[in-house]
Amino acid sequence: MNALLNRRAALLLAIGLMILFAGVIQPAFLSGFSGEQQMTLLLLIIAVYFWIAAPIPSGAASLLLLALMFLFGLAETVEDTLRGFLSPALYFVLVLSLLSKALVAAEVDQVIAKILIKLSKGGPAAIIAGLPAFILALPIFLPSAAARYKIMEPLMARINSLYGYPHRSLFHKYSLFLIGMVNQNATMIVFTGGGFPILAHQLLKDYGVAELTWLEWFAKVAPPLWIGAVAMVLFMWQYLKRSVPEAGLEAKVAAEADSLEEERKPLGARFWIVMAGFILMILAWMFLDEGKVPLIVPPIILIALFALPKLGLITNQTVRQYDWETFLMLGAAFSLGLILAENGTADALAGLLTGLIPEGAGVVVKVSVIALIVFVLRFFFIIPSGALVVIFPIVISYSELIGIEPVQLAFLVILIVGSMLVLPIHSIPTYLAFETKVIEKREQYVIGAAFSGLFTVISIVAAVWYW
Repeated sequence: MNALLNRRAALLLAIGLMILFAGVIQPAFLSGFSGEQQMTLLLLIIAVYFWIAAPIPSGAASLLLLALMFLFGLAETVEDTLRGFLSPALYFVLVLSLLSKALVAAEVDQVIAKILIKLSKGGPAAIIAGLPAFILALPIFLPSAAARYKIMEPLMARINSLYGYPHRSLFHKYSLFLIGMVNQNATMIVFTGGGFPILAHQLLKDYGVAELTWLEWFAKVAPPLWIGAVAMVLFMWQYLKRSVPEAGLEAKVAAEADSLEEERKPLGARFWIVMAGFILMILAWMFLDEGKVPLIVPPIILIALFALPKLGLITNQTVRQYDWETFLMLGAAFSLGLILAENGTADALAGLLTGLIPEGAGVVVKVSVIALIVFVLRFFFIIPSGALVVIFPIVISYSELIGIEPVQLAFLVILIVGSMLVLPIHSIPTYLAFETKVIEKREQYVIGAAFSGLFTVISIVAAVWYW
């Protein structure tokens, strides 16, 4: 139902944009746009419609966009339309996705289960206090929010039963919001935490904003993100506590937790080989010079190691199961982003945005205006990566026009886009958590809106005074 409503809203938005383009915007505002730039805007509207409303499968839509780039005269050759697929970020996302599957195959879920079961022995209070910290650190070691959710969700459901709580208990709701919203948001702590921060890191380099090391990214993103996460966890707990009565059944914990732990198999040699390789890869990201050893090289070497017959963690079937539709969508989005930047369309759009700023406005007002625009645009996108690739070049051009350092607005866009979780379909983990039927619509909308609103405010504060 939520997906249907969002698609209807997207359809109305797209139709409205096309009407404005044909009847209002084109004569009035686009007089300063060249013919090529106007065709680029039309292609952008079509792309946004495809990515939001999904009238046809995303893979087919992405291929059609590539054809339209050539037919609209925005690329001289077919090869030019495919430049987006040369971005290292696409293949970085691919190799990290394969590695996350290898980690699951090596039974890393057993380690996560052991940690959560040990926490559960301390009673609900230990989980309530310890799970947020665990989730905020986990992206460093398991680079996929969806994979992390799929590992933790059945465990949290089991622990909820172990405490004797009903299916829709306060504890169960709280844990699902943590492994849904907070887990998704925590992906950005390191740029290797998932597909979205990998793309963001690549865009920073592609548009000449910054070339950040693993530790430099962590230093910029982790403090504001952790502050926001702690505030949201406190709000989430208090809000749920008022709406759901606490069961208070804690006496059954110790004995049943022991029996639950006994169900876990001992870890084999394969697991330790995989973990040793993964830790070495993280250390390489942290300390090796990216100019000499590109970030994508260590994980590629690990994939070859994990594919050896004696380990057998990555097979042809593993590669076939990758989300190739998203691969095509991101490649097409990168190509469109390059066109926006190169033919001046992004600069022209940024010039229009400056007209929304009151004359003589200070930096805080300027940043707040662009934050609000990014917030509204992101709301209509289902896939955060698609929103980022479209919005990023426009905002970078805007930063140059209003005299703000590009890196400040770049991270503002990244944090707002990555923290938009109002609707369940705004991310895979929040959607999966909502589909359990444990979380009610009102709870999702209230907590999701508070989450997204808080991080918009934090991004404004960080852009002005921290980044």
